[in-house]
Amino acid sequence: MVRTFLTLAALSCVAAACVCVGKARQTSYAVSTERDLIFSHRKHLQRPGTGCADCHELALMSTSAAETLVPLERTCLRCHNGARAPQDCALCHKAPDRARSTAPERRSFRFNHKLHLGFGNIAPALARAVDSGRYLGLPGDMRRHLNSDNPCLACHRGVAETDLATSQHLPRMADCLVCHSKIDPPFSCTYCHTEDARLKPASHTSGFVDLHSNHRAVPDKTACKVCHGVKFTCMGCH
Repeated sequence: MVRTFLTLAALSCVAAACVCVGKARQTSYAVSTERDLIFSHRKHLQRPGTGCADCHELALMSTSAAETLVPLERTCLRCHNGARAPQDCALCHKAPDRARSTAPERRSFRFNHKLHLGFGNIAPALARAVDSGRYLGLPGDMRRHLNSDNPCLACHRGVAETDLATSQHLPRMADCLVCHSKIDPPFSCTYCHTEDARLKPASHTSGFVDLHSNHRAVPDKTACKVCHGVKFTCMGCH
């Protein structure tokens, strides 16, 4: 069965291969990040009958952003060799001698994949927001990625066209605000962000107001609305 769900957290990593210590052996560990692996999302998603959840099956039941959603070695072996890791670890690992298992990452946000995947494909909602001008961000070329039947690619745009998935393929805050449109800072921030999250933009220094008065800061109300809401006005801060 072709399954097409993909996960927010899984794209910070990529599909795993073998963990090699001495002789090649079967293991259930997830392996380290994309920097250590030889893997192409583009090539795998081009294979007929291959969907995102064929590798990222853990996302379907994930309720926490802190969960490790990197595919396990046994997931890779369903197609690759079928039984045990190959003797040549360098086929998948850039540095086999440093291959290691991953630990759950500490996240500064909260996210429930299982809940959100239950809503289906949100690409049409994102497309309507862009087309109507309600998207609280600079959409760039995102519109061309919103015509896929793959619900994963609505949030993880461009991953099907790349070899190395990075944080650039994670959803933007403006994506979330298409549905989660009630913004009442700082109270609404804690719905999704942990208390130790660093949300203050680098531009918001102690002299931020002075930069405006000296015309050295170019106001971008669209960017302000992401944190301050659609009813944001300059007079609200000044």
